[in-house]
Amino acid sequence: MTDELNPTAASGGEDDDRAAADALYRELLDRIGESNPQPRLEPTRRALELLGDPQNSAPVITIAGTNGKTSTSRMIESLLRASGLKPGLLTSPHLVRVNERIMIDGEPISDAALVAGGDDIRPYLLMVDAELTANSEPPLTFFEALTVLAFACFADAPVDVIVLEVGMGGEWDSTNVADAQVAVFCPIDLDHQARLGNTIAEIARTKSGIIKPGASVVTAMQTIEALDEIRARAGQFEAEVAIEMQDFALESTTVAVGGQLLDIRGRAARYEGVFLPLYGDHQAQNAIVAVAAVETFLGDGTRPLDADVLAEGLGQATSPGRLQLVGIEPTVLVDAAHNPHGARALASALQEYFDFDELALVVGILADKDAHGILAELAPVAARFIVTRSSSERAIAADELDETVAELGVPHTVVDDVEDALREARGWAAESPRRAVVVAGSITLVGDVIALADAEDWKQQ
Repeated sequence: MTDELNPTAASGGEDDDRAAADALYRELLDRIGESNPQPRLEPTRRALELLGDPQNSAPVITIAGTNGKTSTSRMIESLLRASGLKPGLLTSPHLVRVNERIMIDGEPISDAALVAGGDDIRPYLLMVDAELTANSEPPLTFFEALTVLAFACFADAPVDVIVLEVGMGGEWDSTNVADAQVAVFCPIDLDHQARLGNTIAEIARTKSGIIKPGASVVTAMQTIEALDEIRARAGQFEAEVAIEMQDFALESTTVAVGGQLLDIRGRAARYEGVFLPLYGDHQAQNAIVAVAAVETFLGDGTRPLDADVLAEGLGQATSPGRLQLVGIEPTVLVDAAHNPHGARALASALQEYFDFDELALVVGILADKDAHGILAELAPVAARFIVTRSSSERAIAADELDETVAELGVPHTVVDDVEDALREARGWAAESPRRAVVVAGSITLVGDVIALADAEDWKQQ
């Protein structure tokens, strides 16, 4: 079709495409928000059925867990692409624009393709909305509609394999309408307790719902409680389970310029001196899980990955918003770190992979998160906190968050506006080359800062 070959020319130009894509995003935002997911699958399944079940158009790898899902998903996607496949990737949330969530062959979906997908699915979403309303149920949510949109775009592309990052939980997350050939688990910890349960076992039970008949399972190291739940679910379907430290492992990691060098014991072979352009032991762990997942997908865990594939796949891996260098002179790093587990990993990476004397931490946290737990993990590496509030409606007010920071005994200031907070932090860091700025606490805050750096033309490319 002409539109597919030259969508910009057909639709009137890039500016028109961008405006239409932004309008589509606003349309999605009018639905029930991501903070209030509905524990159900049938409405998403019904919309996809009306569309011809595009979720079945390619094999699927699904990634669940508490921390590391996005990074692991992106590494899996990069390895698959290096293997010669054309992957589709769905991740969430986005940092700046919604297009980031739907990746096709390594690139965010174009505005034109996003709008075309939205036009294709709109009548079917409205049909399902009407059916739900008639049954006194809430209409399709933002994330349910986005999931339908992603599957439709993947089928239209078309892609060879679909990589799905679970939105929340697993069992009733709308991504779970697809039956994954490989179910991948990143470390499971406490998060979203109001939705998923108050214990790791309860949360793991929900997340293990992504395991389907015929699936293979790859899991990072877990607590005994979490691993028991994964094994129990896998046992129901006689699914093979590959476990970190038992079936694959990180043998060593060495700090290198721009990242780290990994020695990996995969499921099928050892891989030595593999460069990963990401910082932190947690990213090394994400990398070995990704390698094991791709070994499992491509060769049932018995066929080694080609050395060039591994070097290209991990060597070109990116994870925006995860210990990302955004600015230099002074150095500005951003990291989502939106729960204590993630904050602990960030603090560890800052100490092990960087050599700054003092760090100013610009922090903003959402109301449904463990603010005290996050800040307590970050306090040991902070010379000072600058407390602010992101653009999210769910963000904790800066004055309220300041009360939590005050309990930790770290010097701090409150700057309600993100732009002013960042200007103060950068000014402080510019006084010494041994200082840096770290922005953390929520993905929305990280997105605000990346957009600001881009607008002010100091963003590191």
